[in-house]
Amino acid sequence: MSRSSLPSPDWALYVITDHRAAAGRPLLDLVRAALRGGATVVQLRMKHGSTREMLALGQELREVTRLAGVPLIVNDRLDVALALEAEGVHLGQEDLPARLARPLIGPNRLLGVSVETVEQAEQAWRDGADYLGVGDLFGTPSKPDAGPPIGLEALRAIARAVPLPIVGIGGVTLENAGAVIDAGAAGVAVISAVIGAADPEQAARDLRAIVEQRRRHA
Repeated sequence: MSRSSLPSPDWALYVITDHRAAAGRPLLDLVRAALRGGATVVQLRMKHGSTREMLALGQELREVTRLAGVPLIVNDRLDVALALEAEGVHLGQEDLPARLARPLIGPNRLLGVSVETVEQAEQAWRDGADYLGVGDLFGTPSKPDAGPPIGLEALRAIARAVPLPIVGIGGVTLENAGAVIDAGAAGVAVISAVIGAADPEQAARDLRAIVEQRRRHA
C-alpha cells in the first residue's frame, strides 16, 4: 500500500504530551520548552478528556509546532488529526487498522504505528505506515496497561526486518537513549524524560545531543 508523499521528518527527538507527566504545569509551556531544546516531532496524546478538550489543546499546539517548523502527530484519533490539519496520526494495535487509516488520511499526512514484534512491523509496512513506534522498551510509567518490556533485541530484529524509520519508546532516558539508536532506531520517543523533567528545555537538549552523537557514529 502507498505511503505518504511528504519528506520524512527528522525523528531524532519525538516528544509526547501527557497531563500526568506535566504534573499541573501547562502542557503548552512544556512543549515550547521542548522545542527550544531541540524536539523534532510533537505528538498530541490525551488519554483522558473530551474530544473538544483535545481539539482545544491541539489547536494551540498546532500554532506552536508550525512556528517551530516541526510536525504535529495526533495519537489514536484520526478524526482529530484531520480536524487539526495535523501532519500525521499515530495508531496502536487496538486502534483503527493502518490499512483503513491510510486511504482516509491520504498521501499528504504521516502514518505511524506502534509495534512490538517483527510480524506487527511487517504488517504495518505492508499497510502503508511511514514510521514505527517500537516498545515498550524498558518499562514505562506513562502506560500502565503496557505488557512486559520488549527490550533492545526486539528493536534490533524489527529494524533489520523493515525499511521504515523507527522511534524507540518506553522508559527512554539519558542513560539508555544512546543504546536505542545503536540498536537501529532513528530517534527516541519520550514522555516523562522531557514533559516530566524539571527543566524540559535542558532535558530535550541533552537527549537530542545523545541521539545526534550516536547517529553520527552509527
